Amino acid sequence: MSEKISPLAKVSEKAKIGHGVAIGEFTVIYDNVILGNNVVVESHCVLGYKSPLSHNRPLVISDDSLIRSHCIFYEGSTFGRGLRTGHHAIVRENLSAGIELQIGTLCDFQGDSEIGDFVRTHSSVHIGKKAKIGNCVWIFPYTVLTNDPHPPSDLLTGVVVEDYAVIATMCVILPGVRLGTRSVVGAHSLVNRDVEPDTLVAGIPARKIGMASEVKMRDGSGRAYPWMRHFHRGYPAALLEKWKSEFGDTSQRKSG
Repeated sequence: MSEKISPLAKVSEKAKIGHGVAIGEFTVIYDNVILGNNVVVESHCVLGYKSPLSHNRPLVISDDSLIRSHCIFYEGSTFGRGLRTGHHAIVRENLSAGIELQIGTLCDFQGDSEIGDFVRTHSSVHIGKKAKIGNCVWIFPYTVLTNDPHPPSDLLTGVVVEDYAVIATMCVILPGVRLGTRSVVGAHSLVNRDVEPDTLVAGIPARKIGMASEVKMRDGSGRAYPWMRHFHRGYPAALLEKWKSEFGDTSQRKSG
């Protein structure tokens, strides 16, 4: 175990703790937890919270992750390298996520879902069970991905969000809806039908406004979408090279 574990933390001897791990005051780590190397868990967190729905699978937090204070993670979920959270996030059981997932403050992930690589969720995002989210997706604050077509019922049908899609703030995506690759959902929208790839939708209910590639940057610097052409902050160099070959590059400043 690492010397960076606070004496005020409660860490089970059955938990598997990697090298260089730091655990803050009053955090509780239950038996069924695996922490990779160089993981930081701040104060007042609960990891591996017991759930009969997990089928006794462990909570796995991979290398180089940061879990900020007051987060609760149930057992049974797996996260790839470089997880980052805000504060007071809750993640339920049986969720599988790729590398460099960002979970915003006060997010509520209800589990039984699949999330790809480099997904960014801002604060207060709710992801209902059985959601499937692709790679490099952006979900902005107060958005809800629903799953029950006849609440309350057991007929859960998760939302599907394909690669590079963007969901702006305060949107509701209804059960079973599929958002196509590189699609954009405008702020304050209620989406009740599938969205075709590369299209912009908005409204209550959401309607097609046009092609996302037609949206211009307000500063006059070019087209806003696909966003991968100009927004690079926080992404690795290898991925940026891939984007450059696929989408071109209009950014004035490169960052990895």
